[in-house]
Amino acid sequence: QLVESGGGLVQAGGSLRLSCAASGFSVDGYTVAWFRQAPGKKREGVSCIESRNGRIHYVDSVKGRFTISRDNAKNTVYLQMNSLKLEDTAVYYCHARSWNWNVYWGQGTQVTVSS
Repeated sequence: QLVESGGGLVQAGGSLRLSCAASGFSVDGYTVAWFRQAPGKKREGVSCIESRNGRIHYVDSVKGRFTISRDNAKNTVYLQMNSLKLEDTAVYYCHARSWNWNVYWGQGTQVTVSS
């Protein structure tokens, strides 16, 4: 399973670090992604780190502000979010997918950015 943590209320320009802790499988064998869903909007991919080569991807709206990383020893993937904007307000979900399409979703963690 996946358990997210680290969400909360932060002022615009502030920072948060989200954690996605995995149990029952090793994150280094999975492509792990962060998605977010704002009220009334569809869920969108924010960032991912590929399993085999560690290649990293970001959606354009967070490039230069968010950083995804993986700690294999802790079996956890992080999303460091800096320079937060009002439009980053959403529920953030962690997603993990293996090469043979074993898929896990976390329960989500709320991030609220205030002015």
